[in-house]
Amino acid sequence: MQHSPGFLKLVNEARPYVKEITVDQARERLASNQEAVLLDVREDSEWEMGHASQALHLGKGVLERDLEQMFPDPNREIIMYCGGGYRSVLTAAVAQKMGYRQIYSLIGGYRAWLHPTGQSTPLLRTLGPGPSDDLSGS
Repeated sequence: MQHSPGFLKLVNEARPYVKEITVDQARERLASNQEAVLLDVREDSEWEMGHASQALHLGKGVLERDLEQMFPDPNREIIMYCGGGYRSVLTAAVAQKMGYRQIYSLIGGYRAWLHPTGQSTPLLRTLGPGPSDDLSGS
């Protein structure tokens, strides 16, 4: 997808203030911290087409409204992902402005999650109407 210059400007302005992590780092964090959350910030229709099996969903459009209800602890570790790693930079920046301290954006988003470096095939599991992946990588 070709992103508009204005959108890319917003992402690039937020990026220096957001901690970004790789798929491998995200998997390690999720495995080592049972309280860590993988949060899909894509639109409802994207979520329904497929998502990480361990992920919870809170779309970018309602994030500011619902984040505190969903995760009242501002110290909760939250790894956000979108389709390609752009929108999650923006949502991570917003969460930080709301006082959340352990917020990460997944580099490459869901596409990177499905096709980690060195993997020749995506890690998919079918859940309901669309594909979902297996966090274990097996």
